[in-house]
Amino acid sequence: MSRSSLQRAYGIWAPIYDQAVRGFSEPLRQRSLRQIPQNASCQILIDGIGTGLDIPFLPNHCTAIGIDLTHAMLRRAQNLPSTIPLVQADAEVLPFANATFDFVVMHLILAVVPNAGKALAEASRVLKPGGRILLLDKFLRPGQKAWIRRALGRVAGAVATHTDLTFEEILAERPELQCMRDEPGAMGGWFRLITLEKIA
Repeated sequence: MSRSSLQRAYGIWAPIYDQAVRGFSEPLRQRSLRQIPQNASCQILIDGIGTGLDIPFLPNHCTAIGIDLTHAMLRRAQNLPSTIPLVQADAEVLPFANATFDFVVMHLILAVVPNAGKALAEASRVLKPGGRILLLDKFLRPGQKAWIRRALGRVAGAVATHTDLTFEEILAERPELQCMRDEPGAMGGWFRLITLEKIA
C-alpha cells in the first residue's frame, strides 16, 4: 500500500480507531512502556503515535515526541491533555539526526508501513548506542505455517495492515540490533512484545 493510500485509509479509520484497538492493546502498551526507567531522564520517539494511546503510560520525567504519517490521527492525539510535540512525518524517512533517542516506541506500526525493513532501519539510525526499540505488533515466526494469516495477508492491505510479516526476516537486515525480549502478547501470540537493543 502506498503512503497516500495509507493516509486515506487511516483518515477513515481515525474516528473509530480507539474503539477498535484500545481494549486489547492498552494492557500490552503498558507492559511494553514499563521498560522505560522511571527514575532517569531520557529522550523518547513514539514512531507512529496515531491517536496517542501510548501517551498515558509514558514516564513523566522523560522528553517525548510523536510522529505519524496521517494528519487525521495526529489531530485526535492533539486533543489529549498532553504537551508532547506531534509531527507529521514518515516512519521510513524520519526527520531526526542520528543517535537522538534513548527509546523508540513502535506500537502497531511496523506491520502497517509499506516497507517494514526501511522503517526499522530508520528507527535504528535515530537510536543512541545502547538505546532500545520497543515493538508491539503482529508477526509470524520463522517457518510458521499460519495459513489463515497468510491468506489474510493477501487482502489485509485493504484495511492498511499486513498479517504475514516474519519479524526475524526483517531483523536479520539489522546486525546492530539485538533482540533482548520476545514475549507473546494478544491472540495466542499473534501479537508479540519485542525489545531490541542497539549494540553498535
